[in-house]
Amino acid sequence: MSKKNDKNFIEQVIRVNHAGEFGAKRIYEGQIKYLKNDDDLETVKHMYNQELEHLDFFNKELINRDIRPTLLMPLWNKLGFLLGAVTAKMGTKSAMACTVAVEEVIEEHYQQQIEKLKKNPKEKALLNKIKKFQQEEAEHKEIGIKHDALESPGYTILNTCIKRASKCAIWLSKRF
Repeated sequence: MSKKNDKNFIEQVIRVNHAGEFGAKRIYEGQIKYLKNDDDLETVKHMYNQELEHLDFFNKELINRDIRPTLLMPLWNKLGFLLGAVTAKMGTKSAMACTVAVEEVIEEHYQQQIEKLKKNPKEKALLNKIKKFQQEEAEHKEIGIKHDALESPGYTILNTCIKRASKCAIWLSKRF
């Protein structure tokens, strides 16, 4: 990969991951506002706090590397909160189904980045952070499954729709 392509790839990684972690933050904020059960709230707050750590890292990377965020941040702000609020209003199982769907996409997305970053020894610190974040996203998926996500009403449809929307958000955030 040429230096220019390498630079463009790294910028794309930082931009899209920042957008994704911001979207996750907003999803959890929507869920926190509308979930009723205190135990469920504590579980979601745990995942939310990890997402804040991820977002903080990518915020700093944007600044340190002088990379602009995606132009779609206002959209992700509204849609992320809406997705979290709607799934929470549907019930805890649906909120957890949302987590499972999003995290499955992110886990795969991070794996694709990891494979490319392994070939760039200058980006070892970024690679290690993404590996750590991928493990935490996988943990979130497992938490969702343990909290009966698969029993959510209309799980298959909800899962498919959220996964497609997440993949679309990734595609758009890479480009804009």
